[in-house]
Amino acid sequence: MNGGEDPFGGHRLALPFRSICECLVAFRLRDARKTAIVDLDQQKTIDFGTLDRVTANIAADLLRRGVCRGDTVVLLAPEVIEKLLLWIAIWRIGATVCPITVELHEAHIAFIASLVRPKLILIHEELDGRPLEGSAVPLCPFGQWNSGVELCGAYFCDLAATGHPETLPGNRPEDVAGMVCTSGTTDRPKVVVYDHACYWLQGLDTIDMLGLTEDDRTLEYRSFGWNSAQILTLLPFLQLGLTIHIARRFSNSRFFDWIRDHRITFAAGVPTVLTMLLNRPEEERPEIPSLRLMSCSSAPLAEEQWLRFERRYGITLLQLYGMSEAGWICGNTHYKRRLGTVGPPAIHQELEIVDPDGHPCSPEVEGEVTVGGPQVSIGLLQDDGTILPVRGRRFKSGDLATMDKEGFVRITGRTRDLIIRGGVNVSPVEVDAVLLAHPGLADAASLGIPDAVYGEEVIAFAVRRSGSDADEAAILQYCAGILPTPKRPKRVLFISELPKSDRGKVLRDQLREHYLQRGGGRSGRGP
Repeated sequence: MNGGEDPFGGHRLALPFRSICECLVAFRLRDARKTAIVDLDQQKTIDFGTLDRVTANIAADLLRRGVCRGDTVVLLAPEVIEKLLLWIAIWRIGATVCPITVELHEAHIAFIASLVRPKLILIHEELDGRPLEGSAVPLCPFGQWNSGVELCGAYFCDLAATGHPETLPGNRPEDVAGMVCTSGTTDRPKVVVYDHACYWLQGLDTIDMLGLTEDDRTLEYRSFGWNSAQILTLLPFLQLGLTIHIARRFSNSRFFDWIRDHRITFAAGVPTVLTMLLNRPEEERPEIPSLRLMSCSSAPLAEEQWLRFERRYGITLLQLYGMSEAGWICGNTHYKRRLGTVGPPAIHQELEIVDPDGHPCSPEVEGEVTVGGPQVSIGLLQDDGTILPVRGRRFKSGDLATMDKEGFVRITGRTRDLIIRGGVNVSPVEVDAVLLAHPGLADAASLGIPDAVYGEEVIAFAVRRSGSDADEAAILQYCAGILPTPKRPKRVLFISELPKSDRGKVLRDQLREHYLQRGGGRSGRGP
């Protein structure tokens, strides 16, 4: 930090900043035998005493390999315990993690690995390293870690027990912590750059929203290449010393077994997962008394879905709202929530809803969500290695929203998805919510298509619930009883599944293309 400047921008911190080294040493001294990480797929665990020792040894090895504070390390691996051990060790020396999501296209992996200019590339041995073979950067494969040294795979078995926490450089608030890929809206991933200060604030937001303590046992099955998984799961783990359970991906068949067998208290969620759980046989009523909370983020959740989920499973659901460039923007909390909203602004987020001229909107007036302050990312990495700043200015989210007099924010749509029919603004989110409340539909999404008379017209794609015989006429009649004329879909086209991103967001552009390929939707029956 320069000249004593506060990297937290004057925000009061419920937990003062500590380096990763300081956190792990504190947890080891508190209870070295407490379980830290559970890898559900590999059936491995590590306690805090071992976690401190192993990551210190990895950190010492990275230093011997020439990785220093400020250097970047590419980490390419599925969601396994070894990935987190390496990640934590990188942070313990003040270096930067670039966790490339393995689902990315090979060309994108090679592009990102070149763009971030890493000092070292760590790659899991089960992955194909050919996209990176032409790189001049050293490639270091790693295998499995196990508490028994003789069972360790490549890399981990060669570690010398020479890491001492007191000799490691440690990480500072102003150190660059992550260079993280996000799908964004372009044809190739964007790379968002974070420092430890903004990560720390985002983790504190999570702790506040969920009411987490060191006694919690959380579940994460999403990629740690996502900012959401980092700030919802990894940061609170490092700040509080709670226990996390990780899986390579969501499993509909194993989910409730995980909850029951490991007494999970909080589980991450996205709309796709909630839909899958709601589509399970109605007679299923799993006994999961330990699970007090689930979250839902990545895409707006219809109020009807929210109610149905809570009534069926008896689990409190919290809708959260964030973005890669800004971390948490809003969130319903364990002490303050309102269905149909994304909650109040996160405690460390500097949010304003503004009109087209940039002036703050009055309560209940729709505008665009803008954010700012020390919690947002440093910026976006450009092709020439420079950073396009996000912090230091009001950053436009592209989301339309209103805020009520009590501070609850309701997302009404995206600026680019807004439908303008005959001069009337129509939010797809509002139309979607009506469709999703129909008992015969499992999923639905609306969009605007060109119209010679009104400029744009509303159409909808819908997925029937199993056993439903709902047809287009019935759905249109249902909408007519709820929505005013300009907002009613003109057509309802049935489809087997909505196209969605890996984060659960409906890809409306693909639906629009699908509509055109079907000849403008001449048939409303669909598959």
